[in-house]
Amino acid sequence: MSGTNAASGAAPCRFAHYFVICGIDTETGLEPDELAGENFEQSPLKRTFKSKVLAHYPENVEWNPFDQDAVNMLCMPKGLSFRTQADSREPQFHSFLITREDGSRTYGFVHTFYEEVTSPQICSAMQTLYQMHQAENPSSATPSSSSSSSMDSLASSLDEADSPSSSSCRSAACGGYDASRDTLYVSKALCLITPMPFMHGCRRFLSQMHRAVTAASPPPLPLESYVHNILYEVPLPPPGRSLKFHGVYEPIVCQRPGPGELPLADFPLGQTFTLLGVENLVQLFNCTLLEMQILLYSQDYQRLMTVAEGITTLLFPFQWQHVYVPILPASLLHFLDAPVPYLMGLQSKEGTDRSKLELPQEANLCFVDIDNHCIELPEDFPQFPNKPEFIQELSEVLLRYGISPVGGAPPTSVPTTTTTPGSVSTRHPGLKSQQALRELEDDGRNGNLGGEQLAVLELLQGNATLERLQALAKRTGVRVEALRGVGGEGEGQGGRTAVEEEELRNAKLNVQLREVFASRFTTMFADYEAFVIQSAPDLESWLTNREQMHNFDKASFLSDQPEPYLPFLSHFIETQMFATFIDNKIMSQWEEKEPLLRVFDGRIDKARLYNVRAPSLRSSNYQRCTVLKESAQAIEQRLMKIDHTAIHPHLLDMKIGQGKYEQGFFPKLQSDVLSVGPTNNKWSSRTATAQRRKDRHRQQTEHLTLDNDLKEKYMQEARSLGKNLRQPKLSDLSPAVIAQTNWKFVEGLLKECRMKTKRMLVEKMGREAVELGHGEANITGLEENTLIASLCDLLERIWSHGLQVKQGKSALWSHLLHYQAREEKLEQQQAESPVSNGPERRKSESSIGMPSLRASVMQDMRHIQSMGEIKTDVGRARAWIRLSLEKKLLSQHLKQLLTRQALTKKLYKRYAFLRCEEEKEQFLFHLLSLNTVDYFCFTSVFTTIMIPYRAVIIPIKKLSNAMTTSNPWVCVSGELGDSGVRQITKNILEMTFDCQNLGKLTTVQLGHDNSGLLAKWLVDCVMVRNEITGHTYKFPCGRWLGKGVDDGSLERVLIGELALPNADEDFGRGCRTPDMQHSPGQTRRVSITSMGGRGYKPTSAQIQEAIGEAVNSICKHFHKPEKERGSLTILLCGEVGLVGALELFFHNGFKSARLFQKTVFVWDFVEKAVAYMESADQMGDMQETAEPLGLTCVSLCHYVSAINSSPRNIGKDGKFQLLVCLGARDRLLIQWLPLLVECPVIQRMYEESALLRDRTTVNALIAVLQTLHDFPITLEASLVKGIDL
Repeated sequence: MSGTNAASGAAPCRFAHYFVICGIDTETGLEPDELAGENFEQSPLKRTFKSKVLAHYPENVEWNPFDQDAVNMLCMPKGLSFRTQADSREPQFHSFLITREDGSRTYGFVHTFYEEVTSPQICSAMQTLYQMHQAENPSSATPSSSSSSSMDSLASSLDEADSPSSSSCRSAACGGYDASRDTLYVSKALCLITPMPFMHGCRRFLSQMHRAVTAASPPPLPLESYVHNILYEVPLPPPGRSLKFHGVYEPIVCQRPGPGELPLADFPLGQTFTLLGVENLVQLFNCTLLEMQILLYSQDYQRLMTVAEGITTLLFPFQWQHVYVPILPASLLHFLDAPVPYLMGLQSKEGTDRSKLELPQEANLCFVDIDNHCIELPEDFPQFPNKPEFIQELSEVLLRYGISPVGGAPPTSVPTTTTTPGSVSTRHPGLKSQQALRELEDDGRNGNLGGEQLAVLELLQGNATLERLQALAKRTGVRVEALRGVGGEGEGQGGRTAVEEEELRNAKLNVQLREVFASRFTTMFADYEAFVIQSAPDLESWLTNREQMHNFDKASFLSDQPEPYLPFLSHFIETQMFATFIDNKIMSQWEEKEPLLRVFDGRIDKARLYNVRAPSLRSSNYQRCTVLKESAQAIEQRLMKIDHTAIHPHLLDMKIGQGKYEQGFFPKLQSDVLSVGPTNNKWSSRTATAQRRKDRHRQQTEHLTLDNDLKEKYMQEARSLGKNLRQPKLSDLSPAVIAQTNWKFVEGLLKECRMKTKRMLVEKMGREAVELGHGEANITGLEENTLIASLCDLLERIWSHGLQVKQGKSALWSHLLHYQAREEKLEQQQAESPVSNGPERRKSESSIGMPSLRASVMQDMRHIQSMGEIKTDVGRARAWIRLSLEKKLLSQHLKQLLTRQALTKKLYKRYAFLRCEEEKEQFLFHLLSLNTVDYFCFTSVFTTIMIPYRAVIIPIKKLSNAMTTSNPWVCVSGELGDSGVRQITKNILEMTFDCQNLGKLTTVQLGHDNSGLLAKWLVDCVMVRNEITGHTYKFPCGRWLGKGVDDGSLERVLIGELALPNADEDFGRGCRTPDMQHSPGQTRRVSITSMGGRGYKPTSAQIQEAIGEAVNSICKHFHKPEKERGSLTILLCGEVGLVGALELFFHNGFKSARLFQKTVFVWDFVEKAVAYMESADQMGDMQETAEPLGLTCVSLCHYVSAINSSPRNIGKDGKFQLLVCLGARDRLLIQWLPLLVECPVIQRMYEESALLRDRTTVNALIAVLQTLHDFPITLEASLVKGIDL
């Protein structure tokens, strides 16, 4: 990713754009840096003062205008820093980047060193400040170590920690400054600004420039020659080539990947892995892919930059689309308030504890403490696919290079670890050689080794014993990595220096680690192109309608992936980086392919050639990376065989005697020779004409209708938050700009809310629903969960925007707790006051006996607080959102929460989203739209919690006894289990009970013990309500329970349906998706059994259609993923279920109602048929029949007798239902049908025209039922209880 768009557009290919010098401006003197946070309790030497850009060459470059404020802020993020001769003054190196409005990047590389202050005004100003400080704080004559809030300069703490002698020197100088006795030093920075991140090359060039100033003798040429050379005479290496150019003392080599390779990334990934360890790094990588907020934390700027660039590099072929500030200057700390995903780096202050760090929002934050090698992860996010195998493969690559995969050990080259010249001798003598080698490898001493250390090094280089030891160590796997750079290999490898050896090693390790990551994506997204939806005829119409268009068929893509990948992929394909990747793919029809996409597509094509991927498509087997060797070889070859050499630095046409050499001081350079480049330079003119040709060509081919500004505008709008938000403008920090930024955040959050709710509705209503008018929505639970999780995340970000004071990790839960405390206080006051509120209104009679459930924010909070399973505030907030969403109260609850305006004002700043009235209203309105669909996002996630249920039995009073003498009982079953038998108090007909979450309710078994005189009972329905979610289920019955009435049943299995909320409840909640199928109601039962002969008789065509649909529904049920299927009981026994359809079939032409006789049921026919078969069997009539038919006959008799001898008191219709269910489960239905048809009993009990006596129809029925044999039908325990087969 780094540098993909480097030098794009009209930028000629110059290696460096600017050379900059920052430091103290002797004209303006000492200016305290207010932005960095002034602290007057500190010694003046520790305070921060403003730095200035002292010079930059050239003045300006048209394609990359010089941003003075940003460069100054990032070169010296903490301003100037002062030292005396008693302090450590090791030079430091760090990098930074500036992202421009259009998303392109510029890199900066900074070498900071200390230079003696010669200005008497500044020395005396420091002396005065110090005397004032001592007068105010007499106790602080001892060194001030309590610099927890010190905005100290670069990694000063590391300097102190690393020099044991420094504390003694400090106390000698008493931590103070006396102009007569002490020498004052101040930091100065040399910086190169380049279009591409050639970190190693720039670092070596700058350290050689510094060496030229500190060396005893002047450099071979004036410094201007070297600066002029790197600015104007060194080109960027062409793609796939290497380039050698010259520093002050040694040549420097850099290489650039070819067009088919991974883009340039020069920051040492090995160091990132060493700092964090593989496990942590993979977790951080995962959080980055899922676009969480990521905050890197370290005392060292270069570490922040190395980790940030390392992580974004590994995202290939995707790119981070949000705020990216690897080094956040102290003046921009308010940016941590941004309610958007970000990747930022924060310098930890010396001695600061992580717990003291006040972060505005942590619900979705991944906090990376680099120096302590640990990360804090957000709660509850999906893991990266094949994580253990992935970590294993990365560990093997690291071990090959002698790096421990565990992390935490300081890497073999930590750029910031510096040693004072005197400190080596105080360590163990055996460490000298390693120290010398490491210093040379790191170039930490800029290539200067002391005499003693140099001698050690020479001794090592000629030592044959050492070579043998190293070979032995290599075989036994002991790590002697530090020596590898300079051992026997030094000369063998073409005489490369240790530094070059280290660079080559870093480059090879980098590319191999990146290949492992890239190959994961090549495997995971090998077929992504098949799911890209190309719907627009041209670019303009695509850009105009971008928001309304579906660009990627997510559902089909997910259904094609291996099961273990789904949790991660379903989240990932919702991210902005994935959306942008797909956008780029679609735009590549009309424009040149985006470089990363081109490389990625090339790899997929190549993989296809070698590996026809059809059979292993859904396999989740881990595929290892196969190109590690080639990728490392390509780099090695480029670095071994130099393709281009730049012009040597040479004398310029300069005024003599101006830049006189003075050791230790960086001279003032002559700007006139550095402001323009040479006119006769071959490559610069060549690239300029080539560029002009390219520009002309691009203008001709560009869409004439669509000018570029318009396209940029569309693209900005198409991204969820325009690019203007991706980068804070570092240079302008006026209140107006900050206010404008916040306003953009508010607009962005509102837009995101609109998009998310719309997406949730569209997905939930589903394509099938559109086709069929309604039906089961085509959304998987997985996708639904992903969308709800991202809604929770959005609400957390909205609630943490503009917080006054942060309390706890979840801003939303913290607000709710404040609200709860206030409400409880009010309740208390009301309770104490004597005014009565009047009786609570009972629901109207239409609510059939269910007392109303009061919906309140407080009530739902108490439910969540009583759940012991949830341990954290973030978890509680998410559970509360899920519960409110399931109850269709989310918008209402949040509105209620925000009506307490005094509370909102107390908690939030003026610019916060929650205090923008109009946006807040719109936001609540978008959330209200979610009430149109049913969610079970609370019930389905918290499966182990205890839930109170209320059950009410409603008899039909007009036709039956209002009182009953028998003892009723009920057993409620759901998708997750059943409640067990619960006795109901006689004549109360209502009960509440607690049991573990049953999930969506499916059936109720209702029965009584038939005791007493008034035992017969006509029940209309049973209502059961989940008292937490408020979901009420109605289980229609409409039949008698009692001996000698109806079909003689004492217990019935009733099938449930979700009841509509009442009309007098909040009307906004009343809108919902169409009903689930429900149990056979009174009307159908009555018409089927022809009681009283009323009700219409369905035609034979309607009956056959009903059977077809019932079977079809069961087939569809099994074609869904297992977790999404819902209840099979409803499809078997529900109103349009299989049992009901077969009953219609058996009732057609059935002679059921006889005059003056009992009603006859289908079960009577089955029993008579079985009795006939058994008697025929005894008489030997069936001996002649074929063996299988005989067995079938036995199975039917066996099943019927098992049902009849069951201890349960189920009636005849219940028994027929059971027979059909068992027959479907055991695949026997189609064998039993011919037996029943053949049986002579049929002629007595069925009319001639009956469907059951029509051979063709029966055969058709058998063929339809045959399709059920492909599926493993399992029956709910409530159906088959007590049946012993």
